[in-house]
Amino acid sequence: MAPQTEPHHHRSTTKIPHKPFKSRHATKSYIKELTKGKIERDRGSRKTPHQQVMSKIDRRHQAKQIRQIKHKENIKSTSVFAGHDGAPRVIVILALCEDCDTSAAIQKLSQSVDSDSHLPSEGPLRVRVGRFGQSLLYVPVKKDLVAAMNACRVADFVILLLSPDQQVGEDGEQLIRAIESQGLSNVHTVVQNLDSIQPPKKQPQVVASLKSYISHFFPDQDRVHSVDSGRECANVIRWLCNTTPRGISWRDDRSWMLVEDVHWAGRETVSNAHGAVIVTGVVRGKGLKANRLLQVGDWGHFQIEKITDASLPTSRKRKADEMNVDTREGDKVLEVPDEYQDDLDELAPFDEAMADLEGMPVSEAPSERKGVFLDDHHYFLDEDQNMPPPRKLPKGTSNYQSAWFLGDDMSDVYSSDSDHDEPMNADMDLSMSAPPLPQDEPLPNNYHGDPTETTPSEYPQSESFLNQSPEDEARELSAYRSSRKTSAEEDLEFPDEIELHPNVLARERLSRYRGLRSLKTSSWDTTEDKPHQPQDYDRLLRIPDYKAARKATVREALVGGVPAGKRVSIHLRNVPISVQQSYNPAEPLSAFSLLRHEHKRTVINTTITLPSSASKPLSSKQELLIQIGSRRFLINPLFSQSGSTPNDVHKYLRYLHPGQTAVASFIAPVTWGSIPVLFFLPTTPLYLIAIGTTLPPSPTRTIAKRIILTGHPYKIHKKLVTVRYMFFNKEDVEWFKALRLWTKRGRQGFIKESLGTHGYFKAVFDGKVGPMDAVGVSLYKRVWPRGARAWGGGRMVEGGEETGEGEREVMMEDAVV
Repeated sequence: MAPQTEPHHHRSTTKIPHKPFKSRHATKSYIKELTKGKIERDRGSRKTPHQQVMSKIDRRHQAKQIRQIKHKENIKSTSVFAGHDGAPRVIVILALCEDCDTSAAIQKLSQSVDSDSHLPSEGPLRVRVGRFGQSLLYVPVKKDLVAAMNACRVADFVILLLSPDQQVGEDGEQLIRAIESQGLSNVHTVVQNLDSIQPPKKQPQVVASLKSYISHFFPDQDRVHSVDSGRECANVIRWLCNTTPRGISWRDDRSWMLVEDVHWAGRETVSNAHGAVIVTGVVRGKGLKANRLLQVGDWGHFQIEKITDASLPTSRKRKADEMNVDTREGDKVLEVPDEYQDDLDELAPFDEAMADLEGMPVSEAPSERKGVFLDDHHYFLDEDQNMPPPRKLPKGTSNYQSAWFLGDDMSDVYSSDSDHDEPMNADMDLSMSAPPLPQDEPLPNNYHGDPTETTPSEYPQSESFLNQSPEDEARELSAYRSSRKTSAEEDLEFPDEIELHPNVLARERLSRYRGLRSLKTSSWDTTEDKPHQPQDYDRLLRIPDYKAARKATVREALVGGVPAGKRVSIHLRNVPISVQQSYNPAEPLSAFSLLRHEHKRTVINTTITLPSSASKPLSSKQELLIQIGSRRFLINPLFSQSGSTPNDVHKYLRYLHPGQTAVASFIAPVTWGSIPVLFFLPTTPLYLIAIGTTLPPSPTRTIAKRIILTGHPYKIHKKLVTVRYMFFNKEDVEWFKALRLWTKRGRQGFIKESLGTHGYFKAVFDGKVGPMDAVGVSLYKRVWPRGARAWGGGRMVEGGEETGEGEREVMMEDAVV
């Protein structure tokens, strides 16, 4: 057997490349080639002192400085409570169930620290806890929404009182959401009458169930105490005395107080008489200034006449053999206003507002116009009509060459270019079977040219087009609109669509509307809106730089005034005596000092979010009760789309559907900062419907209401469409001829010419239009926000009629689409 030989193969190369991490064999030229074009940099350089590498000792010193700064801030925030004369910690005892007794709970808490204070029949209770050197001011609040919001916005601590065998209910959950949305400080939860649960082994299960429920609203609640146990009550008191209140950001920027006493200096019998009122309380927050206005509950804002000392009498022993001495200073005047005190004028002076309007152009009278207003130009004016009509010229003809073609007799020219243009026959039928015309070539995708309204159409009216009889026209229009209404109700394709009556002239009915090429980028000429703006709209407060103005106003409140922690009496001027009838000493009353300019009216913009759990939409211009910080108003807001646009034009929304967020606009006093906003239905009791946050006010924000006129494609020849049912006379077609058309499926076009006298017209689109498509045109007009009215604390709707519990669903029905 012959020996087997291995198959022939080529040897591998003998060249072995150098290893990349070995630079021993690299030549100078090779290294130079690698480093060509590179710039040497210090990789470990740090540009700022905060980026420098610190040693261990420096890091230890920095940590110590941070601890000292935080300690100083903590001492400063709690210094208002220090000492025997310090401000009391305001503690709101809020009952969430019907069988909860706030008086018994306060008595249990007081007895746990050996305090024998007796709860008064009405109003708050002040208790001195000597063990911790703190004063506590208990404010009992029943299950009432308005009273709970008034008390919780001036509270340092809120204690929620639950029942072991009764549910909170829908009203209780509304109350929790309301106080949480307006801003809340420290919260603690206790349960009352836990010993009534038998056998005792079920009590931990009840406590765990209550903890699981309350943690849904306040996740930081890790325990629920029982007020029936003295040991747990003592733990609650220790927590109240040693915990630093978190505070509320919008509240801490102002001076505020819980009113402890109200004294009526005048008691006139006339209902509209005014007199002096003295409110007493402890100053909290920033320093209280006599130059600023004071907002007292829902009474309104008033000027301060003077601020006097109202410290409580204290007895102090001088020596062992001497008697106690009363150190009260009496009615010492602490601060009086000067010539820079804020006035009560809500609008700018008439002379100054009118001086800014001098020289502004007056809008053109509607009778002098020949067409619709599109962006910033009126079409079909006299100067447009006097322009010479364009002439047909060969392709490539320059302006200089066109001067050598005289007249319109271009038969010789067009006869030589028969491939592109055919001579038009006046008797040509533009039916569906007609051959395609050269002008029917598709428009480019980036076509954004202006409508050629001054160019005569190259499609003459067909002689076979006949106007239908009025009976046939009305019958077909009714059938078409009935089908369109059914489809609109099913899928809401055209929420802004309106239907014109055949006998109504569109140019008169829609005289205030204009066209826009783009809602977000087209300029909006405000001179056309001047005749229709509300009275005194130019006298509203205008803030060119809101951020800088807010910073300067808040910084001004940091210095001066009566310091926090001082118990004072504030003398107010010109308070209506009629508010005395609505004052209830058993309900908490708060007072907030307004910042500069916060009494002046402007266009307030706030976000509004309708929760997805809402069963029905919210209608624009529907009457709502709004709470912004410490003030409440009755408003009829306008809803518009949120976001920022280059032209500051935003689309008006007729309805706010569940789960949507929009911007609500109305005229009200300005409020500095980002403040939580609550929207209520003005029923009895109030019903929380939506929440939001304030935005920078802007009277120049344009809210554009859109309407859509739709038509039906009657005859279609590729991109040439005959449209009907959009207009009903030839004059309306000529008036709105400059507007751009669009279809449901995204085609764009423009009107070529009118057909007949019943509103039919020819339109050219950038693509083929289907027979089931709909042709539309968008028109816009500016709508103006409405003014807010003060809410005096009563449960009233527009017209002064009371609204009961059974009418809440009726008001919700008004918002149905």
